[in-house]
Amino acid sequence: MKSKEIRELSIPELEKKIRDTRDELLTLKLRKQTGQVENTAELTSLRKDIARMETIHNQKLLAEKKSA
Repeated sequence: MKSKEIRELSIPELEKKIRDTRDELLTLKLRKQTGQVENTAELTSLRKDIARMETIHNQKLLAEKKSA
């Protein structure tokens, strides 16, 4: 997911997307342990997406706090 796409999401949508991506990462980790994952680069991609979403989420919260 691109940063531009993430920035267009509202805070509640972003929180839901973070939760869903974390669940997906957990499932993928479990599948990797059992040898069912062919593309292990997907793990790295998901971790980076989560980091991007968390960063933008924190920026939005700070901006909201400053404007209030």
